[in-house]
Amino acid sequence: MVDSLQSDFLILPKGPGFVEYEVFRDAFEALRQSTSGFKGVTAATVRVAVERQPIAFIVLRTMLGFTPPEWAHVATLRTGVDVPQGAVRSIDRGIRMHPGKSIPTKGETGERVRALVETACALLRKGPSAVSRDRIHRLDKVDTRGGLDAVRSLAQLGVPYAMLLYERFLGRPFAGHKDSVSELVGDTLEIKIESCLTSAGITYRKTKRAERIRGFDQTPDFIIPDEFAPKVVIEAKVAEDDGTARDKVTRLQHLDELSRRGRGRESRRFEVIACIGGRGFGIRREDMKKLLLATRGKVFTLKTLDRMVECTGLGRFRTDGSEC
Repeated sequence: MVDSLQSDFLILPKGPGFVEYEVFRDAFEALRQSTSGFKGVTAATVRVAVERQPIAFIVLRTMLGFTPPEWAHVATLRTGVDVPQGAVRSIDRGIRMHPGKSIPTKGETGERVRALVETACALLRKGPSAVSRDRIHRLDKVDTRGGLDAVRSLAQLGVPYAMLLYERFLGRPFAGHKDSVSELVGDTLEIKIESCLTSAGITYRKTKRAERIRGFDQTPDFIIPDEFAPKVVIEAKVAEDDGTARDKVTRLQHLDELSRRGRGRESRRFEVIACIGGRGFGIRREDMKKLLLATRGKVFTLKTLDRMVECTGLGRFRTDGSEC
């Protein structure tokens, strides 16, 4: 089973909203020019860059080293303007999806953007505050450690390679992009499952992210034939680390408990199937053991997915003459 797990962690899908370096660089240049080489970093000068190149808004966030929700939280505290996490995520994604589309400057969105920009400018001007030796400030980075002086220095001279490598080590390379395309990585497996079910002529219900299904406090990815009379449920997950894999194993154990609830130890409402990928499930053998017990051995990978219908209760729902 472990030998058939596949991992593609070296290659990531770009996905919609991927920002090419040339676009990012042009926005950085627009920000540098509008602030006179980062000498005058104010809300007004930054807005000039953002109006010219909306991606400059993301460049500004990258200089802070914040995620969109972190930026929203700090902006709310400093300005008193309510900037919900969902709102800043929507602004950030909208810019990445449509780099040439202007950001609203009026109304509620405009007010939130101003609060975010004002907060970023104030933080960049000030730099990190003093903390105890057993702590580190998030702005204690090579480009923001000395306030705008450090920003100007790096913009003119370039980044010391050793420091750049160290900060990448602290922040995980491609971390932000990996988070933004995590669903696309899992989509590859789900598409294969859909293809298998469709080819076998099996009726199924594919649930949406965060969808609530009556009778399931944790909604599975696929329900066969539907949520009104579930007979088989399928959970799909690609995990590149043991922590993510362990979380999914816990979900599958819970589904098994839900299936047995009120039915006794041997009788079950529905059969639980796991479709997995990535190296995370192969790291801890104990997790794989729990997974096999929770599913009664009904665990499949991309290499063995073609046997899923014939080896599980899905075969009862196959349309005559169809194949997986």
